[in-house]
Amino acid sequence: MYIGVGFGGIIGSLLRYFLSAISGEYFIAAFPMGTLTANLAGSYVLGWLTSNLFENRGLHPVLVAGIGTGVIGSFTTFSSFALESVLLFESGKYAVALIYVLLSSGGGVFLAALGYKAGLRASIKRGENVKC
Repeated sequence: MYIGVGFGGIIGSLLRYFLSAISGEYFIAAFPMGTLTANLAGSYVLGWLTSNLFENRGLHPVLVAGIGTGVIGSFTTFSSFALESVLLFESGKYAVALIYVLLSSGGGVFLAALGYKAGLRASIKRGENVKC
């Protein structure tokens, strides 16, 4: 289990670093777009994977933990979100900080639900017996 999560963590953290490097080149440096994108995308993907693969396919627990906790867990990052929020508030960028917090929190929950529902629809479309 630990090895599966560890290998998944390597993949997720490398993807996260790559996303941060790219987003720094294409977006406003004053807004933490890399963290926002990673957290929103990770929320959607984890919701989709949970309802479409993890709950209905009987995957090996090591694979589920490696993908869910390892890859997605290391790709998304609450600690970066929290620190970036504090730094925005501390620098007096209150509107930007509030927008970032609302987009991250509300958007993350919305996209997790959207991904979960999309995964359920995909499972039902294939005629699988959905356990949710």
